[in-house]
Amino acid sequence: MITDERAWQAVEEKDRSFDGRFFYGVATTGVYCRPSCPSRRPLRKNVSFYQTAADAEAKGFRPCLRCKPLEKAGRDPMVDRISLLCQFIREHHDETLTLQSLADEAGLSPWHLQRSFKAVTGVTPRQYIEACRIDTLKNSLREQESVTTAIYQAGFGSNSRVYERADTRLGMTPAEYRSGGKHVSISHVSVASPLGRMMIGATDRGLCFLQFADSDEMLLEMLHREYPAAVIREMPQPWPEEFNRWIRALNEHLSGSRPQLDLPVDLQATVFQMTVWRYLQNIPYGSVESYSEVAEGIGRPKAVRAVARACATNRVAMVIPCHRVIRGTGELGGYKWGIERKRALLDRERGKVMHKIVSSGNSFQ
Repeated sequence: MITDERAWQAVEEKDRSFDGRFFYGVATTGVYCRPSCPSRRPLRKNVSFYQTAADAEAKGFRPCLRCKPLEKAGRDPMVDRISLLCQFIREHHDETLTLQSLADEAGLSPWHLQRSFKAVTGVTPRQYIEACRIDTLKNSLREQESVTTAIYQAGFGSNSRVYERADTRLGMTPAEYRSGGKHVSISHVSVASPLGRMMIGATDRGLCFLQFADSDEMLLEMLHREYPAAVIREMPQPWPEEFNRWIRALNEHLSGSRPQLDLPVDLQATVFQMTVWRYLQNIPYGSVESYSEVAEGIGRPKAVRAVARACATNRVAMVIPCHRVIRGTGELGGYKWGIERKRALLDRERGKVMHKIVSSGNSFQ
């Protein structure tokens, strides 16, 4: 048994050799961490120790989003196991794959697989299977004469299944995608923001464009470049109420009164892009991670450059918070809409987090 004194020493030293041997909970934040957690060291009076993660959760603590105590301790064997399962899915996605069959393949219980898979990849097994099928469908739509044939060859059991998922996976219906996006209608509005001119573009399924520039002309050119085959028009006044809600949510997010943005998006994405983008949406408001931490977090530690490319191809700023990814040296790194905007976004988020902590009488731990 590890004494509390020795455990606290390991926390002070961020000793990785103790990862997995115990966990510590922080009363002021409500989270539990591994000893090597990179977050600022808590006060000793606020810390309690637990032999297992289950013990910590039984006391009401939730897993830390920085060190991810359930997912990785150094090179967690679970990451390798899930990576192998992802490869299996990519090779067999056109077959019938159930949660039980995948659990048997991974040697886990269905419950444990569901939890671990999402922790490593950021998506559920079902979402990963569908993303693989959508990738195959995209390629097949360019080659097959029949949309229906392409749908079934990709592993979907029916046309309706694809059209139900088109808004969140394909970015448009199969027929629309096959035609290169022709006749897809995108409405746009430009508004002033603390970061300069901001353009919001949307289809009837959700946001497909949210970007910054110095002028409306530049934004419109960027929109046409992103969607060259679409029908693009300015949204007439009065704006629909749903669109007004999106504008309000974005303004509240920029002001710091709405830390989480949960807006519908209509984006084309590969499996890898979707995995990275979903992971980014789980980085806490006011926090940052390096490109290598993101790569390791999705179970692809060697894909650092691919993670950077996924960030660079993001079309909806803030909703997919790629500004929270920085270089491992601590430098901000690049940002599609300018380094000053990235710095401003991070400064705003950190300032709001600091204000909230000071107002509640707590201090950074």
